[in-house]
Amino acid sequence: MVESMAKHLKDYLKNCEWEKARYSVRFLSDLVNCHVVSAGSLIQLYDTMMEAALEPNTPQVRRDWFVYAILSALPWVGRELFEKKERDLDRLKETIDSYISRRVKDHLVSLRVWTGQTLHPQEEYLECLWFQICKLRNDYWQEKHIVRPYLAFDTLLSEALQHSLPPLNPPRHTESMVYPMPKVIFRMFDYTDCPELGPVLPGAHSIERYLIEEHLSQILDQNIPERKECAAALLAFPQKSKVPLEYMIIEVILGELFRLPTPQYLEIAYGSLMIELCKSQPSTIPQVLAQAVEILFDRIDTMNPSSFDRFANWFSYHLSNFQFKWSWYDWTPCLEMEQDHPKPRFVQEVLEKCLRLSYYQRVVDIVPKEKNFEKLLPPKPEPRYKYTEDNNNVDPVVVIAAQNLIASVKRKTTPEEAFLTLRDLPNPLQEEGEPDAPYNPLKIDVLVQTLLYLGAKSFTHAFQALAKYHQILKALGSYEEAQICILRSVYEIWHDHPQMMTVLVDKMLRTEIVECSAVANWLFSRDMMQDLTRMYIWEILDMTIRKMSKRVAKLERELAESKEKLKAAATSDGSSDSEAEYGRGRKRKHGVDMPSEKPTEEMIERMEDKVEHAQTDQKNLFLIIFQRFIMILSEYIVRCDTDGKDFKTHWYRWTLGRLQQVFLTHNEQVHRYSDTLETLLFTSDVDSHISETFKQFLALRS
Repeated sequence: MVESMAKHLKDYLKNCEWEKARYSVRFLSDLVNCHVVSAGSLIQLYDTMMEAALEPNTPQVRRDWFVYAILSALPWVGRELFEKKERDLDRLKETIDSYISRRVKDHLVSLRVWTGQTLHPQEEYLECLWFQICKLRNDYWQEKHIVRPYLAFDTLLSEALQHSLPPLNPPRHTESMVYPMPKVIFRMFDYTDCPELGPVLPGAHSIERYLIEEHLSQILDQNIPERKECAAALLAFPQKSKVPLEYMIIEVILGELFRLPTPQYLEIAYGSLMIELCKSQPSTIPQVLAQAVEILFDRIDTMNPSSFDRFANWFSYHLSNFQFKWSWYDWTPCLEMEQDHPKPRFVQEVLEKCLRLSYYQRVVDIVPKEKNFEKLLPPKPEPRYKYTEDNNNVDPVVVIAAQNLIASVKRKTTPEEAFLTLRDLPNPLQEEGEPDAPYNPLKIDVLVQTLLYLGAKSFTHAFQALAKYHQILKALGSYEEAQICILRSVYEIWHDHPQMMTVLVDKMLRTEIVECSAVANWLFSRDMMQDLTRMYIWEILDMTIRKMSKRVAKLERELAESKEKLKAAATSDGSSDSEAEYGRGRKRKHGVDMPSEKPTEEMIERMEDKVEHAQTDQKNLFLIIFQRFIMILSEYIVRCDTDGKDFKTHWYRWTLGRLQQVFLTHNEQVHRYSDTLETLLFTSDVDSHISETFKQFLALRS
């Protein structure tokens, strides 16, 4: 069994299954307590892992994992090693101490939920565990949480034959290996936040805090698909009478929700779990959760924008399940703050998200009437169609053409016939001195606004209008500038309905009316600067990047599968049996079995060209986004310096945080092009405050 466990550990390391490998190390360590594995061979295993951690020219994330695997196992076996191998244990501790002190922590700033928070320091995971182990060592390796069932059989096990672990040679680092990313330990509560008469919350550097939090995280991982079972398992936590369990549960769940770069599960999974916890234990959980919301709101001015978004999304969803009841009066001081301050911005975004989960009058009714909360209410989500007959600010000729188009659409004429009603509209670009203008922005604006105005009743009506006029819209948007005109028209008519804008842009990307690069250029255009601090802008940008990434991943996957098929066909013996067997291979398309086709060299070449083209588009998309970020932030810093003002305003922190968010959320895709970004954009000429964000991103995988 010991040899089998050691073999599994080697396989886990080889296959980059790091979490399974870590638990294997812990299990082998605990076998020392059962007198199954000798303490000396376990020390040899730790020494081998430390040698891997000290290998030169390897990524720090790899070295961190080996140290973390040892530290996370020491609470289980530390007391036994202290009694039998104290000198070796002290030597190991000194080696780890030396490693911890030399580590580079450039990534720490970008992974913190709060910046500059001194009340509850957001510590780096390895450093925090090291402090906890040091305190455990000072307490002579005594802990009070780990369940040790083998103690009941100590008399029998003490006479057992001990085994030595076989030598472990960790696989060498290769470029294809992916390691766990560093993380920051989320802290929100301390003992002063908990009831005085209840159990005391373990200190941040006590080993019990680590053990309990990890145990709760394991319960989450095992039960998250079934929220009822997960809530019951969390509330049935063993030894729950010794700790303020409700506070620790909420802190762990919120820590998982706010974890950077991305949470492990869908955000709604954590939201539905907290709702179930409130229903399962209504006497305590709702009060603890309300206290947590107040703490988060008080510190929101230093909150990371990614965590800010998740906080707003979760809180609005939570309110929608409890009749939108909240003590809004307590937040009235935010009404006196400037508009860009995170507190009024948060209330505004929460109310806008509530609108998506309810209806306008309901949102109006939930806020106090006498406290001027109206100025934070979202506008009524109605279209602003400018080509009406009573609009004197528009050329009457254009209004007549738009009304004729409306009449044609209502008569259900063909799209081509309806579009002919706009044939006499002048081209503003030609009037401005561009005789060879390839598109007419006025025609685009009239057509798009009219179609969306007629389809304003629901998402379905808007989709039907886009589908019916798809070919015309795609022909009009054959140039990127024309696609930006289409998007600008969407913004003009649906400026008061961010959800409609988001859905329409998503639909246009899916139907290829607009391209990802056009969306990025539009979002960073001067027309959109007034909305740059609003959440829906970054929701659209994130959606656009994901669309591009999914397309690239799909093409790469299809290319790899085709190469495998071609390789399998080439290595076959060419017999009729092999051909028949190959022909019997089936694939599924739209739920129907389809015969598998043997790819040819020409097909592979065409697929490679598609992949290369898609990767080029993806790289260009990131170049556009990061170039615009650099331009906007650099211009702002220079303008503030010229005016003698401090540029570190709420707007600056918010925009820089959004740059950081793109790096973190899409780190796998951006990392592919890090060399190009470093060469073309994040050069020595860029302001150090901006380039520092890029360095923090590189440190995630260094």
